[in-house]
Amino acid sequence: MTAAITGVGAYAPRFRISSEAFEEAWGQFHAAGVTEKAVPSADEDTLTMAYEAATRALEAAATDPDDIDWLGVASSRLPAAEEDLTVRLGAMLSLSESATGQLFSGSTRSGTRALWAGMDALEADSTTALVVAADAPRGDPDDGMDHAAGAGSAAFVLESDGPAEITDRAEYAAPYPGTRFRNTGEDETRGLGVTQYDRQAFTETIGGAVDGLEVEPDTEAAAIQAPDGKLPYRAAGAAGVSTDEIQAAATVHELGDLGAASVPLSLARALADGYESILAVSHGSGAGADAFVVSVASATQRSEGEVPAVTALEGDDPLTYAEYLRQRGVVTTGPPSGGGAYVSVPSWRRSLPQRYRLEAGRCSECGALSFPPEGACDDCGALADYEAIELAGEGTIEAVTTISQGGAPPEFAEQQARSGDYAAAIVALETDSGDETVSAPAMGTDADPADFSVGDRIETTIRRIYTQEGVTRYGFKIRPASE
Repeated sequence: MTAAITGVGAYAPRFRISSEAFEEAWGQFHAAGVTEKAVPSADEDTLTMAYEAATRALEAAATDPDDIDWLGVASSRLPAAEEDLTVRLGAMLSLSESATGQLFSGSTRSGTRALWAGMDALEADSTTALVVAADAPRGDPDDGMDHAAGAGSAAFVLESDGPAEITDRAEYAAPYPGTRFRNTGEDETRGLGVTQYDRQAFTETIGGAVDGLEVEPDTEAAAIQAPDGKLPYRAAGAAGVSTDEIQAAATVHELGDLGAASVPLSLARALADGYESILAVSHGSGAGADAFVVSVASATQRSEGEVPAVTALEGDDPLTYAEYLRQRGVVTTGPPSGGGAYVSVPSWRRSLPQRYRLEAGRCSECGALSFPPEGACDDCGALADYEAIELAGEGTIEAVTTISQGGAPPEFAEQQARSGDYAAAIVALETDSGDETVSAPAMGTDADPADFSVGDRIETTIRRIYTQEGVTRYGFKIRPASE
């Protein structure tokens, strides 16, 4: 049975650091073929990037979250070493609590492992699957792995029929220990640095996976794993493709090494750009590879139009090397001792419908909206029940101020030290119909504080709020509305 891609989402953080900025800091740059790379902001991690790509894929496919009955999430660098993050992402996306969730990690191959499992889920009678890959590798500061390490995410809605079919797949594995690894308790990914050994592992596994395909693909674009900007081109012969076909789908030159999201995001770009025959081949240390053939019906053959895709890959905020280290938390101190608003994890959990899904309440006595829907009604004062109403995630700024160094509450101080000044606002959030609003406090993200003004339109997203007791709290923040 083949599987079809019915919606594509892709995301990369807005921050960028160039190869020149690394050269100024280190006197050299070790990531061949990478011009610049995407850098997560202080309130981003692979879970929030997964949310960004997944919401776009659901939008592109016009799929109701309730229709998703299988969710696969992949990353080589999860924000928690032991926790099933499919549960958090499912709640953020408003998926059914009965949807199956599977987590894939431990390798840059995990993104395509999730895609493979999504196809198996369809074959086992799931009706709609959502596959999400997000990653942000890290290495030692003076190592080529860190110089190349970027950030990004991609997501696909899979169904049994649609405009882009995965018509063939194959896998291959051979033991090559030490090519790329991160031991338990370590933060940085590293390798032995034996060039010929690394290349042999890369080309053998990629070639083996492609050789395993039933039919030789007629390729227009090739999404090949890209640890840097040169290695995928060295595998062109093994994959049976040209360097031009690799270039057509490449994201590494401007986004960097995307780890487990490397091949999924390159595949997403190729589909969004209208290529009709795509070869996608991942590689993971160990070493193994997955190969997929994706075929899009020609414009004259399909009635659905092009593969629906919503992407956000442009970055317009360059960083100096010092700013890059600060966003990563390398040169900042921890939170100040004492003070702060303690919110227990059980209390935070009770507020997840508001923090993730913007669930307001309509007073059963007077019909007014309250956010959060608890206690006495803000309008009539009645201690009445509330009808749950999900807000639209859009609105207008009613009041705003800037929180500068020393002004952040202790629980937000570490993030403020990393990201700099941030906006704190009161926003009028709208209902789906747009004819009612309710006010709520919110933190700004994805823009300088000066970019938030009273009367401006905003949209919400989900980001890291703060961490207490080792548990990161996630919730909605606001950013300038996309045009």
